[in-house]
Amino acid sequence: MASALHKERLDAIVRRLLDSGAARVLDLGCGPGELMLRLAQQPQFTRIVGIDIDARLLDAARQVLGLDLPHPGDRIQVRYGSYEEADPELAGFDAAALVETIEHIDPGHLPRVERAVFGGMRPHTVLVTTPNQEFNVRHGMAPGQRRHPGHRFEWNRAKFREWAQGVAQRNGYAVSFIDIGARDPARGSSTQMAHFIASL
Repeated sequence: MASALHKERLDAIVRRLLDSGAARVLDLGCGPGELMLRLAQQPQFTRIVGIDIDARLLDAARQVLGLDLPHPGDRIQVRYGSYEEADPELAGFDAAALVETIEHIDPGHLPRVERAVFGGMRPHTVLVTTPNQEFNVRHGMAPGQRRHPGHRFEWNRAKFREWAQGVAQRNGYAVSFIDIGARDPARGSSTQMAHFIASL
């Protein structure tokens, strides 16, 4: 089921990025390159850059994408880095995706992520997905159990909306919310997504 959900998640991200008209896209916390590989198949995306702090995952992404480390391509690149830091070279992109990554960040560092991504890099469109803690019981999980040992937190829908709306208001974005996966009337869906669009 997780793989089917992950496919649905990636499909939703690609669809939203295509609809946004973006040509230059950042994959922040790109991992082994699954989203980048899908983006590379779409000619609309003329520049795709992924960053991650896990060197092993970056090596896997390079292999998946067929990249030669000493000679990075002009269209697709992966690089070591953290989206907690504002990198001037990553400013000016049309869109950024943070797919199942913010929950791996210490909650105390989220203001740094906000400043770096929404203040420094400032893409026009930002897509953020994260687990919906309310749905965990539907996955057969015990109360308080997290989906991955590396998760620092998992938010319910109200907390995620509170955070995302605060980010939007502070940085001049509008935000809407999308459920991804089968929906429970009382608990929402397994994955929740915030879709930010720069309004200023």
